[in-house]
Amino acid sequence: MNADFFIAKRICLDKDGEKRISPPAIRIALASMALGLVVMLLSVAVVVGFKKEVRNKVIGFGGHIQITHFNSNTLYETYPIAVSDTLLAELEAVPNVSHVQKYASKPVIIKTKDDFQGVVLKGVDETFNWDFFRKNLKAGEVLQLHTDSLVSDVLISQYTADKLNLKLHDTFICYFIQEPPRARKYRIAGIYQTNFIDYDKLYVLGDIQQIRRLNDWDEDMVSGLELTLKDYDQLDQTLETIYYDMAARTDRLGNLYYTTSIRQLNPGLFAWLNVLDMNVVVIFVLMVLVAGFSMISGLLIIILERANMIGVLKALGENNTSIRRIFLYISVYLIGKGLLWGNAIALILYWLQRYTGIFKLNPEVYYVSAVPVDLSVGTWLLVNIITLAVTLLMLIGPSYLVARISPAKTIRFE
Repeated sequence: MNADFFIAKRICLDKDGEKRISPPAIRIALASMALGLVVMLLSVAVVVGFKKEVRNKVIGFGGHIQITHFNSNTLYETYPIAVSDTLLAELEAVPNVSHVQKYASKPVIIKTKDDFQGVVLKGVDETFNWDFFRKNLKAGEVLQLHTDSLVSDVLISQYTADKLNLKLHDTFICYFIQEPPRARKYRIAGIYQTNFIDYDKLYVLGDIQQIRRLNDWDEDMVSGLELTLKDYDQLDQTLETIYYDMAARTDRLGNLYYTTSIRQLNPGLFAWLNVLDMNVVVIFVLMVLVAGFSMISGLLIIILERANMIGVLKALGENNTSIRRIFLYISVYLIGKGLLWGNAIALILYWLQRYTGIFKLNPEVYYVSAVPVDLSVGTWLLVNIITLAVTLLMLIGPSYLVARISPAKTIRFE
């Protein structure tokens, strides 16, 4: 066995395996290391979880990429584009594209006996992916649409239902602002709640055929296409590929296509989410520094307590490098112990929140009803490795203190 490692092990553990390093200062250093790691891991998990949750809600309402008429600059009243089956097949064949769906939108006013509200009727067809709304469904069921029949059922949000005092299976009248004005009667087939109020109070989902008839559109006309991607991290590359391909095309009516991403449609929201990354970096740096300085104080105490041993080792011919290595081994042991406790506490809290949602939030402010957490194995390992590496680097400097200890003085005053 390496002599330096053997001495370090004997300092940390006695022959029975019981711990010997236990002064209060060392315990404080270990607690600081563990607490710092808990804060870092949970901070990363909360920020990543929050960003992913909010991002998925925005994507659930509009997909990762949208293709619309070149002159369409609003979500409410749109210009139609003609979409062929060939174009749909080509888009679905693009790498990283998992699904393509058609939609049409039109502003309406919902009128009940006691109140009214302006919303956007978003028409979809039988190819629409209902996974997002099915996950956030509060009552009823998603729409059952067919190509050969017109459906008058709609899906509304809990926010709209509460505001207009509507319940599942109730009917209401929608007034469409156009020339001439038209009205249609709809039945509530389902009620959803995403807690993303900006969108919950805006969208009512219905049959795309309703909008086509109101606008006198042909069967291949839509407001736009929504593309869902397999990997969000490749959004920019996929957008660039589709953008340049669609820019060189026109539909059968001679209309130009315009391709944009969900980030471009919601720049303020995604800029706000990116700011959260800076918060994590600040917390990470502060916690690593706190843990590092706590371990420095612990290492200095151990060195001072073992000054006599250092003097004896020097008198026996041990060089400073070997003695420094002994105390670095001890530091690794203490840091490892702190990381072990920190990981245990952090992972317990992480899984507790992930499966119980015990820590709640106000959905009107934070868009989610409970603190979201998401921590991948890679991120967990990266946080631990960086913490271990930075802390050890901070301890190299204080370990040079052994070079200033005189063998004669320490042995004389034993």
